[in-house]
Amino acid sequence: MASVGSPWLWLVFAMIVATMLAIDLFACKGGQRHRVSLKEAAAWSIAWVSVALLFNLGLWWHLDMSVGRELANARAVEFLTGYLVEKSLAVDNVFVWMMIFGYFAVPLELQRRVLLYGIIGAIVLRTAMIFGGSWLIAEFHWVLYIFGAFLVITGIKMVWFAGHQPNLAANPLIRWLRNHYPVTEALEGERFFVTRNGVRMLTPLFLALVLVEISDVIFAVDSIPAIFAITTDPFIVLTSNLFAILGLRAMYFLLADMGDRFALLKYGLAAILVFIGTKMLVAEWFKIPVVVSLVVVVSILAVSVVLSLWHSDRLQKQHLLDGHNLPSTDKPVL
Repeated sequence: MASVGSPWLWLVFAMIVATMLAIDLFACKGGQRHRVSLKEAAAWSIAWVSVALLFNLGLWWHLDMSVGRELANARAVEFLTGYLVEKSLAVDNVFVWMMIFGYFAVPLELQRRVLLYGIIGAIVLRTAMIFGGSWLIAEFHWVLYIFGAFLVITGIKMVWFAGHQPNLAANPLIRWLRNHYPVTEALEGERFFVTRNGVRMLTPLFLALVLVEISDVIFAVDSIPAIFAITTDPFIVLTSNLFAILGLRAMYFLLADMGDRFALLKYGLAAILVFIGTKMLVAEWFKIPVVVSLVVVVSILAVSVVLSLWHSDRLQKQHLLDGHNLPSTDKPVL
């Protein structure tokens, strides 16, 4: 499949990813017990977004100098659109992580290590899935229509089950692990395994890691077809996808205390999936320009965020009014 990714461009991208992960892991103690502050999460979020945008700018400059302005503009817009699509769909993953950590009562200072392994696992998984998807599309172009139908169905299901909370205790893999391996009753710091009386036991933190990795698989199945609706260039698909994933951990800690304020965002994400799926299904007869897709995605995100904040403020005011209107229980002073 045709791609703008030359060997040295792939090398530059790999070095950027490795460097940023190394800084997070070693310089910032990403794998150690640490409570991420809102200020730190905001700084890392800005850093990851800045690196992604600078990479896109550098890619545009390279293509403009080597192959021409038209192709450079096209690939830069594809990268930006794909990045925004993947970033927005990843928000739903963040809310699932919040639910997982809440279920296992994992404090914030222990969550960072789990998410580090989760992000590394997601990088490996998505790289394999993207190259596999690129091969499928190159060999069987009609697979794009299957992807499109899948995205439309997924978007509709997301709306249908928007208020549904999955039962984590009933997860088949978690039940299998509990039935085949002893699990400690409480967390054991940041350890995944402990030995008690010569018996090796799992900890709830390991079960949380398992569910985080499962959520990565589920959301990869949803999001990777979406990026192929924007472009089929493997280099643009992989770089935009992984840059969105690399900043996901910082975004999680940024939104960790604000999940309830974005209750309507799921509907916006569902609308994005339906739009992208429809775009893939009608591509044979009507090709929607990537710039139009970018505008639609940004508009849906902006509207859903504004409505979510408005809805949250309205509920908060209603709760305050209900509290003031409660009958007084104080006895009259005689």
